[in-house]
Amino acid sequence: MADDAFTGIEDELDITAACRLTGRSRATHYRRLRPAPPRGPRKRQVQPSALTAEERAAVLDLMNSVEYAELPPAQIWARELDAGRYHCSVSTMYRVATGPSQVFTCRVAGRNLTSRPSQNRA
Repeated sequence: MADDAFTGIEDELDITAACRLTGRSRATHYRRLRPAPPRGPRKRQVQPSALTAEERAAVLDLMNSVEYAELPPAQIWARELDAGRYHCSVSTMYRVATGPSQVFTCRVAGRNLTSRPSQNRA
C-alpha cells in the first residue's frame, strides 16, 4: 500500500521529498528498488583444527581403556601430558565423551534461596 502511494508521487517529487512525505526511509526505498540477490544454501565450514574421525576414535579408546576407565577427562589429560603425549584439550575430551553419552555433569545444585518471612520476637 505504501508502495502504491509512493509510486504516485515519485514522478512529481524528488526521492528525498517523496520519502519524507510518505514517512518511508530512503534506505527502504532503495532496498525495494534493488532487492538483494537470493542466497543459495551455504556449505558448512569445517574448523581446520577439528579432530578427524580417527583422532576422535583414538581419544575415545584412550578414555575407555582399562587404565583410564574410571578417571575424569581432566585427570586423563594430565596423566597423558605427564607421559609426554598430547591428544587434545580437556574440553575436547569432554566433547568427545559426551557424544556417546559417557560423561554426565555432576554439578552441585544451588541452594533454594527463597526467603522466609521475618519473625517478630518480643
